[in-house]
Formats: sequence, structure tokens, C-alpha cells
Amino acid sequence: MSFFKTLATNPTVFGSREVTMAVMQPSSYRVLSRRTCPSFRNSTSLRLIYFGGSSSAFSILNFTHYSTYPSDESFPSSKRRSRGPVMAAKKAAEGEKEGGGKYKHTVNLPKTTFGMRANASVREPEIQKIWDESQVFKRIADRNDGGNFVLHDGPPYANGDLHMGHALNKILKDIINRYKLLQNYKVCYVPGWDCHGLPIELKVLQSLDENARKDLTPLKLRKKAAQFAKQTVKTQMASFKRYGIWAEWDNPYLTLDPEYEAAQIEVFGQMAFQGYIFRGRKPVHWSPSSRTALAEAELEYPEGHVSRSIYAIFRLVSAPPTSGNVLKEFFPDLCLAIWTTTPWTVPANAAVAVNAKLPYAVVEVHSSMEADSISAGNNKRRFGKVLNEVKKPFLIVAADLVPTLEAKWGVKLVVKTILSGSDLENCRYVHPIDGKECPVVIGGDYITTESGTGLVHTAPGHGQEDYVTGLKYGLPILSPVDDDGKFTEEAGQFSGLDVLGDGNIAVAKYLDENLAIIMEESYSHKYPYDWRTKKPTIFRATEQWFASVEGFRQAAIDAIGHVKWIPPQAENRIYAMTSSRSDWCISRQRTWGVPIPVFYHVKSREPLMNKETIDHIKAIIAQKGSDAWWYMALEDLLPEKYRDIASEYEKGMDTMDVWFDSGSSWAAVLGKRNGLSYPADLYLEGTDQHRGWFQSSLLTSIATNGKAPYSSVVTHGFVLDEKGSKMSKSLGNVVDPRTVIEGVGNSKEEPGYGADVLRLWVSSVDYTGDVMIGPQVLRQMSDMYRKLRGTLRYLLGNLHDWKVDYAVPFNNLPAIDQHALFQLENVVRNIRESYENYQFFKIFQIIQRFVIVDLSNFYIDVAKDRLYVGGMTSFTRRSCQTVLVEHLVSITRVMAPILPHLAEDVWQNLPFEYTDEDGLTAKFVFESKWPVLNEERLAFPLEEVEFWGKILELRTEVNKVLEIARIGKSIGSSLEAKVYLRTSDTSMASRLCKMGAADNDADRLHNIFITSQVEVLPHGENEIIQNVLHSGEFLIQGKHKVWIGVSHAEGLKCERCWQYSTKVGSFSEHPTLCGRCYDVVAAQPAPVVAAVS
Repeated sequence: MSFFKTLATNPTVFGSREVTMAVMQPSSYRVLSRRTCPSFRNSTSLRLIYFGGSSSAFSILNFTHYSTYPSDESFPSSKRRSRGPVMAAKKAAEGEKEGGGKYKHTVNLPKTTFGMRANASVREPEIQKIWDESQVFKRIADRNDGGNFVLHDGPPYANGDLHMGHALNKILKDIINRYKLLQNYKVCYVPGWDCHGLPIELKVLQSLDENARKDLTPLKLRKKAAQFAKQTVKTQMASFKRYGIWAEWDNPYLTLDPEYEAAQIEVFGQMAFQGYIFRGRKPVHWSPSSRTALAEAELEYPEGHVSRSIYAIFRLVSAPPTSGNVLKEFFPDLCLAIWTTTPWTVPANAAVAVNAKLPYAVVEVHSSMEADSISAGNNKRRFGKVLNEVKKPFLIVAADLVPTLEAKWGVKLVVKTILSGSDLENCRYVHPIDGKECPVVIGGDYITTESGTGLVHTAPGHGQEDYVTGLKYGLPILSPVDDDGKFTEEAGQFSGLDVLGDGNIAVAKYLDENLAIIMEESYSHKYPYDWRTKKPTIFRATEQWFASVEGFRQAAIDAIGHVKWIPPQAENRIYAMTSSRSDWCISRQRTWGVPIPVFYHVKSREPLMNKETIDHIKAIIAQKGSDAWWYMALEDLLPEKYRDIASEYEKGMDTMDVWFDSGSSWAAVLGKRNGLSYPADLYLEGTDQHRGWFQSSLLTSIATNGKAPYSSVVTHGFVLDEKGSKMSKSLGNVVDPRTVIEGVGNSKEEPGYGADVLRLWVSSVDYTGDVMIGPQVLRQMSDMYRKLRGTLRYLLGNLHDWKVDYAVPFNNLPAIDQHALFQLENVVRNIRESYENYQFFKIFQIIQRFVIVDLSNFYIDVAKDRLYVGGMTSFTRRSCQTVLVEHLVSITRVMAPILPHLAEDVWQNLPFEYTDEDGLTAKFVFESKWPVLNEERLAFPLEEVEFWGKILELRTEVNKVLEIARIGKSIGSSLEAKVYLRTSDTSMASRLCKMGAADNDADRLHNIFITSQVEVLPHGENEIIQNVLHSGEFLIQGKHKVWIGVSHAEGLKCERCWQYSTKVGSFSEHPTLCGRCYDVVAAQPAPVVAAVS
């Protein structure tokens, strides 16, 4: 039984069913040899190794050659199967001389207008034009009455060309939407674009020269940014259409549309009214290169960042009475040792934090020769001048880190006493730069002994944890750094220096000169960079607007548990991110965005923001767009009641984080458009959106409505090259979706494969992890597409004369045809299940196995005889066509979501009209709906399923013996063979005998084996066996042997069908025909011209 057949009949075969495997030893069966069979002196013996299960058997053929053939010869890669009548008729039709060509007009060859070559660069756009002109997507969605399905589109950023990640994302969405259309859903898919933000603003600025920038007002910048975004949307939209994506392209959502901006203002206002929006001075990620605050989702952490880290010492000046005077004897030479990777933050130092639970040691520093050698020999590590002093200070470090610090500093640290972290609280030290006294405080669990010294330099203006600790102790929030990342005058002697450059160096140098550095070294670690400018960021305390997550965090966590996450581990990821995230900084100091609708009192700086002001601004923006904030007078932006005091206020110039823009799409799109619903049925984006759009959408929706904006979420990985490496222009391994579809000129290295091959690749990968693509992968996809197209063309060609009236009822079909429809029904059912679970790679595998392997290599192979030479109106040809038409319309429909162009191409070439279950003609494939489950076919008896599994297995073994006979030159094609079978299984033998004498030639064994004759021998028959040159044995279900023998067929070769028959020569009118062909020709007197396309 084939793998697929096993899967079709029992999808859980690998899970619940025990499969046993045994290798048959020589003692368990008989190997025919020269010793046991004298007539085998010039023959070939077979040994078959059996792998058995409860209902199927697989065998691996090991063959040993005798006499004439070398022992290392193996089977040729292709079988010489019979193609005689087909090739003869084709040659005759093409005008080539062929013996017996007088019967060519009686051979029913395939006829179809469906081309073998896809010609995708021409045909796919033609099909897309047909869809557009006929408004197929809209018509089907409007007609369907199975309920709504809403997949809400996460907006790509409108600032450049599309990459393979975009293609993966949009094609996955389109596969789902098209499947839902076939399932009778009203699919409403509105594509969107994220149009605001710094990347677009930077693109505009980079396009202008210095003089043009000087004259650039905010309104001029916004106008150029909007133009750039809209043009990019237009370009990207054209690419998405070429991928075959169906969407409401005439009515997309853009975050720059006035109605969208107004909805966003409304979401902001609702959060503000509930107390979730506040203004505060807090440290935030700040990008000096962009001159704006950034959210966590706007950061990246590239490899290879190296910081200048220092081990510095701050001199203690007092200890509280609670320390028990244990430190008194070490004054005035006692210092706190700290470690930091940001020396530039030391001017803003306000405290040193310790962990109350950790033990700390006072250590005495003893010099070591090792220190000098390390200092001289390692450029990445430099020791401070304090180690060269004769009198060295006592240091306080975490007790557990003493051995580590000894090794790193190259000194001997002698422990003088141990005390707890809590004993150090309220000790005071002198600030190493400005000389003021600062406290030792108790920090949180972030203070560990994994690195550093166990004491943390605390600058509340430059770190989130420092800020929290600072609030606890009322520490000053110092941040002497400006928008450009340079020290302000507040930093004294360092004023004007770049904190990430010269400023960092200057601070470290100053500390060393003042004997406050133990060691300086380079430190490689993850460091946040601006994802747009690709330059490092800093933590900097500024006045910003925040969304407080604390007020609705638990509600968000609860909502996460009610969403279906695919893959399931995605839930853990967003849970962890949501449960640990800090307040969301939503303000940006940029021009291109939606303004934060706030006014500030000129003198007090108190913000004015209430329901009246927000509703008024929302109404203005809905009508005029957010540009109004920049060009309208303050008096007009304020509600009427405030106009008399308008001179006392000024409008804020901050814009909203673009994640707030896209995170409001559920309100601006799902909540406003007809045909959509909130929550959406599905969100589908890359795994990076757990901290991006998935989370921002969740937070805004929970904060305002108390529920998640989605019922299910699917995430996919990133696209890598075929070696698993990240794509990079510098590495030259970027795979461009446009190049995949269109190719590069006439290049054979980069041919154009068309959109469907790209879509086929999307279906083939397990997108829940990172996926790979490259030239070799695409060639494999193209090869599968070509084979699939060839199979569909074959089905079309053999239905050129089909009419619905010709259909044979299921109960009247030959057994082979009933079994084929049973398999098809299981295939459709399994594919539907995979679509429902969004497991498209399983569909790819099923189609590959069933259509290309099982269907083509067995059923179609066997069917050709009755299709071509069995008689145009014969029962067996009509029964076969009944099977073929069901396969054609079912396979075409189930593959249509993945390969819509191929499916539509097939549909437009159907040689008959297809009507659905409601009696409606389906002019387009997606009007045909999903195949209805056929219970009659699924009721095919289990014992028959198992029997046909044995037949398929037997056929495989027969083919092996036929190949040996061909190698032995006993036969040429398989039609020259007669097969002998003998089995000890009486039930099996009886069934084989019945098939040998079946009342229809479709079920006869010789046609299933594509041979001329089959004889089933009685169990005791030995004489024939001894005279057969080529034979072998194998086991069925590990119990019953089947002996297979092959000899040359009896009788003469029929000129028409090429089968051998003893009847050839019996008919005076047609002496070269067999009995069947004589009957067909006699009933078909008028010549029929065959055509091949």
C-alpha cells in the first residue's frame, strides 16, 4: 500500500497504529537458485526483504545476477512500460510512417486547448485581467451566504520595494481568503498601509539638497511625505496584484486618510479619559540620529556592538549607625566598586544600588605582576592609575565575585570582612565628578552576581530600573543630554561632547586621572539601535506622553488566553512581553504623523486635554486631515469656549508613535467599514509583530473596549536563503519576488517562474518557523508545477468528448474506479482539514504524493489502454471518464487557493460546463465552491480498501520482476509479458482469479499490470514454475507468500493495442487484431481523425 493510500484510509496510521518491521532471513523463504532449480542457469533470482504491518507490506528488492550480467548492475532509473498504441498513433498523426497505421483513426487520443507550457508571464496577467473585468472577487463574496470571514491586514510600511517576507505574508493571507470563498464565506479583505513615521520623513529629507531643507516648513515636509507614501502604496499595490492577491484594491485603508486619523484620535481620547494616558519625565529610548523617542518595537539589536566599559570606584564618606561600625576601620580609604558599559552616564549618577539579600565583602587590593603583563599585552583591556598607587583603597564588592574580579583585574583581593547588602543602605559617598554626596540604596532583583561587581551605578535619568529605584528614594532625575545626544551645560566640563563618542572617552579619562578607575575594557553585547537609521540609541529622560499599561495589564493577559494562537507557542511569547512591558512611550518629536491633540499653558506648561478639545480636533481632522493641526490658527483648533483665552495656550508639536497608528486599525477599519466585523476572525503577520502590531492592537483594544481585536492569530517566521542565512545585498543572496515571477531578461540563471510557482513555494514550507528559498528550491517548485500541470492537461485531454449524461453511477463502476473515487474523497477531506488548520505544507505534500505520484503512476498509467483503444463509447471508457472528471474538478478546486492562475486556466479550458449543487453554472473556478463530501464513496468497504492496497503492492513487485525480465532480454515492453502468480493465501488467490476473469477489462489483472496476460496458478502447481525464467517471492502481511513469474506472452501482437493475444489472426477482415480491438473497430466503421495538441 502506498504511503498516501495508507494516510487516506487511516490518517492516524503513524500515531495510533502499531507498525511492526521485520527483515526476513534466508531461512524463512526460498531463494530460487541454480541449485534448487536447474533451469535457472541463465536466469535471475530475486530476494525480497519484507517490511510488514497489519494491512500493508513493503518490500525492498535485492537481486543477484547469474551468468551473463555483472554483479554490480542495478535497475535503470526508468521503467520500460508499454506506450505502443499511443506513440504509434501520435507518429501516424504527425505523418510518420508506422506499420499498422491504418487503425490510427480508431485510437482516441487526448485533445485539449490547454497548453503544456504555462507561459506565466503572459497567461497570468491575462487571467488577472479577466478576474478584474468580471469583478469575480466581489461577485463571489456578495453571492456567498455562509457568514462573514474577516482577515484583518496588518499594514506594511510604505517606504520601499517589497521583499520576500511581504510575498510570504500576503500569499498566506490570500490562500486563506480564497479557501474561505470556496467554503461559501463572505470574505471582505481590506488591504492597508502604514504611511506615517520617521522612515518616510527621512526618505524625503534625503531626497533634498541643503538649501531645499532650509526652506522646508512642516507643512511642505508633510506634503512631500504624503506624496512619497501614496506613490509607494501604488507601486506596492501593483506588486501584490501580480502575486495574484485578491483584495478591495479600490478601497484600501491608509493611515494618512482623514477618517483613519480621526478614528485614531478617538482611540487616544478614550484611553485618556480612562486615565491611561499621562505625561511624565521618564527615561526613554532616544535616537540622537533621528532626534526622537523610540518604542521598543522600533529598536533592533545587531551583532557586533562593542561598548567601552569601566570598573570605577566611588569613595565612601560615611556609614549609618545601622551598619554596626563594621566599616569604620576602613575609612577614609573605603570605596564602592561599580561597573558600567555607559561611562557617559556617570555625570548623572545619583546613587549606588545594592541587593539587600547579597553578601558583600570589604577587600584589600594587593598588586600582582600579572596585572602589568595583561595591561601591556591586551589592547582591549587597560588598567587604571589607581593600581599604580602605593597605597591602594579598600573596595566593597559582592562576596561571590571576589575570585572573578581577582582574575579580571590581575590582582589579589584579600577579604577583610563580610556584611549584607542591607547593611550598606544609607551609606554615603562622594560623587566622582561634581563632589556632592550621594546615597547607597537598595535596588531590585536586577542586581545579581552574573556580571559586574554586585553594585550598580544608578542614574535615574538614563535607565528604566534606575528610574524606578530613583522614585522609591526620591532621587533627582538628571539627564544632561540634548536631542542630538550631546552633553548640555548641566554636564559642566563635558558640555557639547557627543555622549556616544568623545564624551564617553572624556568621562573615562577624567575618572582615571582622579584615581577612580580600576580597569577599562571593551565589552561586546546586545545594544539597542534605531531600526531606521541603524545607529545606536541612548536612554534619556525627557518629557513624553505615555500609555500606562499597568491599569489594564491583567485584562490584556486574560484576553491573550482566549485567543487561538498558531503556532501555540506564540501565546507564551506575547504573554511574556505583555506581562513584563513598561509604560508605552507614544510621543515622537517628529513632523510626519498624527499630532497628539494637546495644548499647553504658556506659563504653567499645564496640558489642556479633555473630551471637548479632543472631540473638536477629531471633527476637524475627519474633515481636513491632520495637516490642519499645522496650518489652522490656535483659536480655530480650540473649542469655542476656550477661544477667548487662546492666547494663553500653545499647541503641542509631538506626533504619535506609528505603532499607535497601526494599533488603532481595528477601530479605524474593522469598526467603521461595512462588511467587516470586530473582533476580526484572524490576524496574520510575522513573528516580530508579537512586540509590534499584535501587541499595540491588543493594548489599545483592551484599554478602550476590554477585549482583544482578534479571535485567532497566525504568525510566520522570516525568509532566509536556501542555506539558512539571512538575506543581505552585500552577500548577494537576496531573492527578489519580482525577479522570481518575471525573471531577468533571457537569463537561464534567473528565469521567470510566474506567481503560481512562488505561491507553490509558500504552500510547501512550514511557515511557523523560518523558511528558506533560493535557486535550487525554486527549480524544485517549478518541476512540481510542471508535473502537476501535465497531469491536469492529461485529464482535460481525455474529457474532450465528455457529457454529464455519460456519468456512470458509483455502484456500477468497476472496482478500480470505485477505489479511485474513494481515494479522491479522502484526499479532499484531508486537504480540507489542513486548510482549516492553516497547515498548507501538508496540502503541498498530499498533492505532490497523490496527483503526481499515485494518480499519474498508477491510475492514469493503467487507464490509458481503455481510454485510447477500448472504444470511444465503451462502458469502461465512460466509467474511466467518470473518474477523471471527478478528479479534474475536485483537484482544480482544492488547489485553487494555492495555485489560482493554474486552476482558472484549467477551468477556462473545461470541455464542458460545470454546474454546482444548486444548479448554477460556475464560469470561474471560485464560483464552483468546495467539493461536497460524498458519503457513498467514503463507504467503500474497508476490506476492499485493504485488498486494493495488496493489489498496488503486488503491482510494484510485478514491475520489479518485469524489469529483471527486460534486463534478461526475455521481453521488451511490459506488453510482451505474461505474468504468473501463485499464493498460499486461498482468499487472495480466489480474488486474483476473479480479477483475471473480470467481466470488465478495467478490473482485469493484465491491464492493471500493463501486461498481455496474467495466470493465477493453483497452490500445488510446480511444473510451470520450474520453466519460468524470471521469478521472485514476497510476503503479504508477513504471512502469505506470493510467487511471481514472468515469461514472454502467448500469441501474436495486436497491431492496434500492441497486446499479445492468441486471437490475433482469427478474424479474416482484420487478421492483425485481437478480439477486443476487432469488436471496437467493427463497431466504429467511419474514420475519426485524431488530433494532438
